[in-house]
Amino acid sequence: MAGVQRREFMGMALGGALAAARAPGGRSVASAEPLAEPVPFAADTALKAAMQLAAAPFKAPEAPLPGVFSGLNFEQYAAIRRKPGTAIWAGEKVGFSLEPLHRGFVYTAPVVVNIVENGLSQRVVYDAGDFDFGKIQAPPAMGDLGFSGLRILRASDQGFDDVAIFQGASFYRSRAKGQHFGVTARGLSIRTGDDPGEEFPFFREFWVEKPAPASNTLTMYALLDSATVTGVFHFTIRPFEMTIIDTEMTLIARATTDRVGVGAMAAGYLFSPLDHRRTDDWRAAAYESTGLQIFSGKGEWLWRPVANRETLQISAFADQNPRGFGLLQRSRSFDAFYDDDGRWEFRPTLWIEPIGDWGEGDVRLLEIPAPSELNANIITQWRPKAGIAAGTTLSLAYRQFWCWTPSTRPPLAVCTSSRSGKIGNLRRFTVEMTGDIFADPQKAAAATAEVAANPGKIVSTRLFSYKDRHSVRVMLDLDPGSETFSELRLTLSIDGQAVSETWLFRWTA
Repeated sequence: MAGVQRREFMGMALGGALAAARAPGGRSVASAEPLAEPVPFAADTALKAAMQLAAAPFKAPEAPLPGVFSGLNFEQYAAIRRKPGTAIWAGEKVGFSLEPLHRGFVYTAPVVVNIVENGLSQRVVYDAGDFDFGKIQAPPAMGDLGFSGLRILRASDQGFDDVAIFQGASFYRSRAKGQHFGVTARGLSIRTGDDPGEEFPFFREFWVEKPAPASNTLTMYALLDSATVTGVFHFTIRPFEMTIIDTEMTLIARATTDRVGVGAMAAGYLFSPLDHRRTDDWRAAAYESTGLQIFSGKGEWLWRPVANRETLQISAFADQNPRGFGLLQRSRSFDAFYDDDGRWEFRPTLWIEPIGDWGEGDVRLLEIPAPSELNANIITQWRPKAGIAAGTTLSLAYRQFWCWTPSTRPPLAVCTSSRSGKIGNLRRFTVEMTGDIFADPQKAAAATAEVAANPGKIVSTRLFSYKDRHSVRVMLDLDPGSETFSELRLTLSIDGQAVSETWLFRWTA
């Protein structure tokens, strides 16, 4: 299977039926996987489960897989498909259906899936009859293997479309209508980029509430566990033109840590005209996200293009009560990539808006060297300054927008292009700021650039206005001297008033 096909398949979370293989109608939940005996469920059931976990030493889940599934390679696992018509609620006209995902490949840890209805919860029991194993010779009697995750689908004119996939540690993905999967969210990250290495919290169990008929909202709870923390997540999922996921989380610390990442997300970035990491490539670029947008607590709009680095780069943008942050895909033209397989222009933007005050902390950006677009090497998260002490709790809430463009956006000109290249001993950057204000030639001519470099020196700054593009392009020449890095900053102003977002970039040799 070609690399890009592998990437797209992994973006679909590996292990469920392809959308084309699904049939509307299908069996009801009673004729899909069997359900265990019902037990009472209340709004605090998942929280009580998290508290019980926190009171005991951490123990990783133990559920060995039959040998035929424990060592699957990618191609073998990709051949496991759900049979058409086996999705939960597929024939009940509730607006959604669910597909528990098979274990195998890198998804070996068991996850419990429960269905909640009328105050009762029933565990979904694994049934091998719901899966087509392709060429794999599955044993005739395997028992209850459990699942590796969960796919959520919504009803459409064509049957059912993928809305979100929760699979692997605390990773999940979603997308807007008409998009491909791309950027990945995490329930929680711990010690990302820190010694002694990253810890991966994981979802042990899901409780999904059965929606009302023809509903457009799905509610689910998730139980999180790791050596450092336990916790509970309450997700409210609303797929419209964009998919909105409201998240309420409560963490309970087993151990003290100040290295917790909230609202974490990751995207793949291989190369672009900003870094030229691959000169011998038929494509113009390959990346899921153009950059990091931050709407600070003080009301400043920051734009930080990302890049595929030679060495790990970590940037921290200190803030108090941030208003929003996320990894944005601003390149929406095929001509930006010329990748007929990857179609990066269809990848989602993920924008997060905190609900309530988050206090002091920083938006953390990690840029990790990557040799392939299969690597999710661009990571961002909110890191609370106070951390969380052993035996205490931390509760936060936020809203995710999986979209083409966030509904909250700068009332300013925004960066639509960043390029870089070598000019003798200098480094040249061109930054294009686009906005309706520059449709007026007089205002475009009045724009000035406020630039700074530290360390290093900006030796030349020139501005070019383009009425038809509603843009002003800024050309900067950086003399780094003997330095191996420089922090760059650029804002366009008219009469001392900012008319563009603030462009930031770290150049590295």
